[in-house]
Amino acid sequence: MITLEKIRRRAENDAKSNGCYLNPDSEILKDLFEGLKRNEEHYGYNTCPCRLASGRFEYDRDILCPCDYRDTDVLEYGSCYCTLYVRKDVFEEQTPLSQIPERRPLHKQERAYEDAHIIKPKEQDVTNSIIKKDTPSIRLKYWYCKQCGYICYREEPPYLCPICKANRELFAEITQS
Repeated sequence: MITLEKIRRRAENDAKSNGCYLNPDSEILKDLFEGLKRNEEHYGYNTCPCRLASGRFEYDRDILCPCDYRDTDVLEYGSCYCTLYVRKDVFEEQTPLSQIPERRPLHKQERAYEDAHIIKPKEQDVTNSIIKKDTPSIRLKYWYCKQCGYICYREEPPYLCPICKANRELFAEITQS
């Protein structure tokens, strides 16, 4: 059973281990936790509470909370897109929250809008085989960080390396010869 307390602990642990803070506004924080809980119950995985998920895990990897865009947004704007995670100066209310532009590529947003109406949660495993015939598949690749060696398997490299915080440009695709 997914509880708000479990979601809170997960977010707090992630914030501490990544040098972030949680939004200091308790009402906003409560709403965000409820959105995460709803999404996890609905989709079976914890998608960002501020973005539309497709219901297909392979399409939604970039918006699993914390999303791929969080670290870059927090560094540049003081908070992530949904404002769950904030920088220290925002947490201490020295800097006001500002509007964060959407970094998620348009093709991924469109994919979510196209697929969201097709897939019913909990029926995902049964319908995925049918839907895959009608929708283009994504090509997952192995990527490694040239700076620290971190390896991931996904459509595109992350914006920032989760280990050493290197920019996306320092990732290279691993290919087989």
